[in-house]
Amino acid sequence: MASTHTKDTLTNPIISVITRVLGKRAPRALTCIFAMGVVFTSPVATAAIATNEGAEISSDPVQDKNPIEVSLNGKFTQGALLRGQAPAGATVTLNGEPVQTNKDGKFVVGFEREAPLQQRLVVTLDNGKTWTRDITLQKREYNIQRIDGLEQKMVTPPAEVTARIKRDNVNVGKARSGNSDLDALFTRFEWPAKGRISGVYGSQRILNGVPKWPHYGVDIANKTGTPVYAPVDGVVTMADNLYYSGNTLILDHGMRVFSTFLHMDSFTVEVGDTVKQGEQIGTIGSTGRSTGPHLDWRINLGKTRLDPQTIISGSPEQ
Repeated sequence: MASTHTKDTLTNPIISVITRVLGKRAPRALTCIFAMGVVFTSPVATAAIATNEGAEISSDPVQDKNPIEVSLNGKFTQGALLRGQAPAGATVTLNGEPVQTNKDGKFVVGFEREAPLQQRLVVTLDNGKTWTRDITLQKREYNIQRIDGLEQKMVTPPAEVTARIKRDNVNVGKARSGNSDLDALFTRFEWPAKGRISGVYGSQRILNGVPKWPHYGVDIANKTGTPVYAPVDGVVTMADNLYYSGNTLILDHGMRVFSTFLHMDSFTVEVGDTVKQGEQIGTIGSTGRSTGPHLDWRINLGKTRLDPQTIISGSPEQ
């Protein structure tokens, strides 16, 4: 929902590498750096890779003539979605929990708003060889956002709408329960609408003076009727009117990653439609619990709620 705020800043990654070579004859660790991530191999040295996002990924010394190459791209911070590449057929775990991979070895991992700062990623080949990295996430500080002027029924709903709210929650869960083989999320995301950022992920919401759940999306304010576009390819799994979020549309991008668009004025697609990046899916509105026209864009990895601004660069400003 639209409101003024102090932006929760995420700076662009500036990645530096510090490599300590073990002995005079030991070859240097092979490490490739690029704009939004890092490619790692199993090195013959101790390597520490740090970013100004607060990530530090290190390994123990290993001797390996056939290193395992793994890439991990994104902003290493709480609330982030990271996109990775492992050898095809490898098994990936995060903190001991299995991570889905596709046939090409691509995978995604995500971290909640208050995710622990220490994470361990392990890649295991079918021959038993393993690749392990300890990751330190950047801790984030979140704003307090006060929103007044809402209808009281949208802050404390009357008893007669309780059943509807429960039904809405069930339907949203079903719309996000798919596990398609799309891999659209490995392309560059584009902003779904033009406008001014009026709300950010993670901020603590106080509605009409009542503390509520944190905000789990990024708000883009613009006039009613402003076009909304698919940020990447996807399949429509919901296009419905819900009590709190008004006209709500959900796109499945594959591998349990979903975009949700709240408070829309209208839809231009239907459930089951396949949409391409940049295709119009509806218009900005002010339906549901909203004080003015805006688009609330959210990203989920299964039930994990992530910050869209960790997977996109630039600004939606016109």
